[in-house]
Amino acid sequence: MDMLKQRVLQALSLTNDFYNHINDGCLRLKISDVPSNTIGEQAYCIVGARESYLKALKIGQWAGFDCSLVDSNNKTLINRKLEQTHTNIERLLQEISIDENISIFLFDLLEHEVQHHGQLIRYAYANKITFPKSWSIRYTV
Repeated sequence: MDMLKQRVLQALSLTNDFYNHINDGCLRLKISDVPSNTIGEQAYCIVGARESYLKALKIGQWAGFDCSLVDSNNKTLINRKLEQTHTNIERLLQEISIDENISIFLFDLLEHEVQHHGQLIRYAYANKITFPKSWSIRYTV
């Protein structure tokens, strides 16, 4: 189960790297000619999922989706929320032991985070955005 914790933290770090790497203008970009929200709105979903899964991990059950990110076009705020949620999840993972219920939430969080990586790769290719080095190593982009 230490591997599960490690993979969750790796995924969180990769997301943080992506949003640290892009410039402010990228947050408003979409994928043209297909239904698409913005890269900033992707961050809203990521932050909200992190906060919601953190709450679920603490109380032992899903309590619904909630997100404290109030501006999906503010890079400073997005990066702060991503760092804060990463730190909060990392701290909790140091304090808890993983049982079946906890592992389900951790797998769900990991799947959600990595699913957004796939989406962000498509956004980056569609908008000719370069990738941070960590993504080039992890995903060969």
